[in-house]
Amino acid sequence: MAKLKVGDKAPDFSLSDQNNQMVSLSDFEGQKLLVYFYPKAETPGCTRQAISIRNAAEDLRGAGVAFVGISPDTPEKQRAFDEKHNLGFPLLSDPDHEVAQAYGVWGTKSVEGRMKKGIIRSSFLIDEHGTIIQATYNVKPDETVPKAQEALT
Repeated sequence: MAKLKVGDKAPDFSLSDQNNQMVSLSDFEGQKLLVYFYPKAETPGCTRQAISIRNAAEDLRGAGVAFVGISPDTPEKQRAFDEKHNLGFPLLSDPDHEVAQAYGVWGTKSVEGRMKKGIIRSSFLIDEHGTIIQATYNVKPDETVPKAQEALT
């Protein structure tokens, strides 16, 4: 699993969101984009992470940053997650883990003492030209926004 680093070109993606609309990296050309990967909708950590982004939405948008979440969940599960927590931003479905693999976030991790394959919670801030300006692997749910804001200063 190759990890991305600051200065790398962000891997392209086109995935369905919670409304079955295709969302691509190129849709955000000319603006900054926070892309965060989370293991599974409705789990405690993933819910905290999504709500922290929702709560920071105004500040992020004020700094010129759009944001999307990506997980292996189906668009239907993403939609239920969005509606339950009033998230209001794109949640993308990556069921085959292709985008997760391209970003180096699909790998072996310890879950309740057992090793298994899955999403390694991570976040990336991408600049207006598609270059990574912040990459954080194993990010804690409550650190996603502060890490992005730190990279903006």
